[in-house]
Amino acid sequence: MSRISAASSPSAPSAPKVLVASDLDRTLIYSSAALALTMPDAVAPRLLCVEVHESKPLSYLTETAAALLTELGGMADFVPTTTRTRKQYQRISLPGPAPKYAICANGGHLLVDGVSDADWHARVTARLASECASLTEVREHMEATADPAWVRKHRVAEDLFAYLVVERELLPEDWVKELAVWAENRGWTVSLQGRKIYAVPKPLTKSAAMREVARRTGATLTLAAGDSLLDADLLLAADRGWRPGHGELAEAGWTAPTVTALPERGVAAGERILREFLDGVRQGS
Repeated sequence: MSRISAASSPSAPSAPKVLVASDLDRTLIYSSAALALTMPDAVAPRLLCVEVHESKPLSYLTETAAALLTELGGMADFVPTTTRTRKQYQRISLPGPAPKYAICANGGHLLVDGVSDADWHARVTARLASECASLTEVREHMEATADPAWVRKHRVAEDLFAYLVVERELLPEDWVKELAVWAENRGWTVSLQGRKIYAVPKPLTKSAAMREVARRTGATLTLAAGDSLLDADLLLAADRGWRPGHGELAEAGWTAPTVTALPERGVAAGERILREFLDGVRQGS
């Protein structure tokens, strides 16, 4: 099929404007424990540190992935999309152009040039107040039923949701299942990611924030990636999505017609996802 430029044909359709919304932790960036460097040391990829916390390196991607992300940032609207709080997100220094938009707190905060959009946040909090149980009720239940023997920290994020930091080897599987059922009946979702157990209101979604960014940017093609239960709505909302071979969604065997399940695990999956994003942008244009 021949390509005809817009300059040579006034009737030629313009290329789609592409928005790429990607989860960060265990999708694009990885802690030391999550890297999954299973290859011989001599052929392991060179890594770039993109997050320092308390003067220690914390998160990485491969140098190849860094170059791919830089290229992607010049071709599409790249929107980091994370359950992290704003403070946790701002520790990350990604390669490439600084994103104009970022989605934090699972959609509770929409950052525009690094500043939370007050109108968006007000709309989200109003919806939470009317559609699900309160954060106070959920937090108190988690504190009352969790065993100090395996809980290391109780945390509230942005006054929007709660999470626990736990010792995974001591964590009773039945407790997580029971919490999930209890939360489901109150309009909340439970997600186990590494050493963290999240309880998040169902109306608090990455997909709603992604749609808002797409509306503002005029995007006509949306691409997304993520590894956890909290990313499922984002993947379903996008025109095309990818998930790595690790994480909650992979463990559950979750997929959808527009979502590709990749075999790669660990930091290699982050590199593969970025290649898929770039291919998707090129095909779209």
